[in-house]
Amino acid sequence: MRVDLHCHSTCSDGSQTPAQIAQLARERELELLCLTDHDSMAGHPATVGAAPRVLRGLELSCRDRERSVHVLCYGVRPGPGMDALQARLDQIQHVRIHRIRLICAKLDGLGIHLDADAILARAEGRTAGRPDVARALVEAGAVPTTKDAFTRYLRDGGPADVPIARLSPAEGVELAVAAGARCSLAHPHTLGAEHATDLLRAHRDRGLEGLEAWYGRYSDEERRRWADLADAHGLVVTGGSDFHGDLVPEVPTLGVELPPPRAEALLAWLEPALTA
Repeated sequence: MRVDLHCHSTCSDGSQTPAQIAQLARERELELLCLTDHDSMAGHPATVGAAPRVLRGLELSCRDRERSVHVLCYGVRPGPGMDALQARLDQIQHVRIHRIRLICAKLDGLGIHLDADAILARAEGRTAGRPDVARALVEAGAVPTTKDAFTRYLRDGGPADVPIARLSPAEGVELAVAAGARCSLAHPHTLGAEHATDLLRAHRDRGLEGLEAWYGRYSDEERRRWADLADAHGLVVTGGSDFHGDLVPEVPTLGVELPPPRAEALLAWLEPALTA
């Protein structure tokens, strides 16, 4: 079954609009789609009808042990829980705007002058973040690629990074579950097996019941390794491309192919969200 439960649009750090994501989903004949912009559900309405099954979701930015932890949330339902989640996302947006200004101030101290107002204006209508600063650094000729921008300046703990208070994994999962969502730990390789395992053990009973073992850029061997971890802890395997459009050219399109047993288990896990 061809699915995509991890992709991004211009509502966060993707290059294609939600409507373009929807069209690509149709072209790719996806059977299951969830647009998972960072800390935003704004693009969901444009994706409705793009696949036989479409969920409202997002990728929540959390922090644990001074590391970024991303939780994929599928099937957010209208109601008080969704309202509470959206209110928290609005708070995060305000914090991120201030962070862009602080990052630019740090870069200024390093001799790189960027216009924070221009960066924020370009990001109007979506969640501004470090990728926006990375693109501005490339345009200013300070670095050749956005990857270099993170490596040299913007990575966690880098010379221009500005740590901000983020949701803990516990708070993020609890907010999402209260909004009716199913939760999966995104791209576990960014954490390593030990940290990922600790998170899954600590938060499984709260609702962190999935692991993104079928990540778009994983080799077959990597998928097997992470799927084995999911199986060992009684978790559901989720899958997604982490498509960002032109901004991440190594992921050229939407969709990952889940083998039938994994697809059946995924649909059974998602059934409450799919039938809501």
